[in-house]
Amino acid sequence: MDKFYIIAFFFAFVIAFSVTPLARRLALKVGALDVPKSERKIHKDPMPYFGGIAIYIAIMACMFVFLPHDKTNISIMIGATVLVLAGIVDDMYEMPAKIKLGFQIIAAIIAVYGGIRIYFITNPFHSAGYSVLYTLSVPITIIWIVGITNTINLIDGLDGLAAGVSGIAAISLLLTAITKGYDFIIIQCAIVAGAALGFLPHNFNPAKIFMGDTGSMLLGYMLSIVAIQGAVKSVAAITLIVPIFAIGLPILDTFFAILRRMINKKSIMEADKEHLHHQLMKKGLNQKQTVLVLYGISIFLGLTAVFISNCDTQIGVLTGVIVALLIFVLANRLNLIKKANKK
Repeated sequence: MDKFYIIAFFFAFVIAFSVTPLARRLALKVGALDVPKSERKIHKDPMPYFGGIAIYIAIMACMFVFLPHDKTNISIMIGATVLVLAGIVDDMYEMPAKIKLGFQIIAAIIAVYGGIRIYFITNPFHSAGYSVLYTLSVPITIIWIVGITNTINLIDGLDGLAAGVSGIAAISLLLTAITKGYDFIIIQCAIVAGAALGFLPHNFNPAKIFMGDTGSMLLGYMLSIVAIQGAVKSVAAITLIVPIFAIGLPILDTFFAILRRMINKKSIMEADKEHLHHQLMKKGLNQKQTVLVLYGISIFLGLTAVFISNCDTQIGVLTGVIVALLIFVLANRLNLIKKANKK
C-alpha cells in the first residue's frame, strides 16, 4: 500500500473542493434552492443545493482511477449513481419519501449483487462470538445500507455537520483498516473522507452551498458499504460493534429520534425539531459551537471504534457497554427521548 491512500485522499479532496463552486453555479442557474418554509429550518435565506454532485464526482473519479474495475466496485458506483440521480430530483422537486426509499433499496440491492454482504453478526452468547446469517444475509445487508444512508440524511441539519461527521467516520474506518491491515478498503475510506472534507470548506458556517439529499444519501451509502467491507474480513465477537461506533453520531441520533417518536406515538417518518443539534442549540450554543461539539463527540466515538477493534474481545465489549451507558446519560440530560407535554 505504501501510503498510496494519502494520494487518493488528496485527489478526492481537491476534486470536491474545486468542483463545488461549479455545482453552486449550476444550482443557482436551474433554481435548485433550499427555501426555508418551516420552523425546522435553521437558515433564513434560500441556499443552493447540488454540493452532493461535487462529492459524487470526486468519489467516482477517484474510484475509477485508484480502485480495480471489478464487479464489486462497479456495482458500488452504479448504486451510488442511482442514489445521486434520485437525490438531484429530490433536491429540485421534493420527491415523496416512499419513492426515495424505493431508490435507496434499489441501490442497496445493486451493492448486494456486487458482493457487498453481511455474513455474520456479533453474538456474545454464542460460543464463537458471532452467528452466521445464512438466508438472512441479504435482507439484513439491505436494511443496514438503507438505514445508514438515512442516518446521514437525518443529521444534515446544520452547516458543515453531515460533511464533517461523515469525514470523521470515514477516517475512523480508515484508521481501523490500517491497524488491521485491510488494504482493500483503506483507499475506499480515504476517497470518501477526502470527498466529504473537500466539500466542507464551502459548507461550514456560514455555508455557501448545501449538499442536499444528493450528498447526504451518497455519503451514507458509501459509509455503510465500507463498514461492511471491513466487518466481513474479521470474524470476531466485536465485528459489527466497530462500524456502529465509527458511524456512531448519526446512528445514535436516528435511534433516539425513532425511540422518541414511538414514545410519543408518532410516525417514525415524522420530522421534528428535537434532534441532538437542536437540543444543543436550545442550551445556548450557536451553529458553529454546536457543530464543533458534535465533531468532538464523533471523534471520541471514532477513537473508541479504533480502540475496540484492536483490543481483547472482552475489553472491547466492556468498553462498548460503558460508552453506551454514557451516551444514554447524555441523551437523558439533553431530553433526546423525552415524552412530549400534552397541551
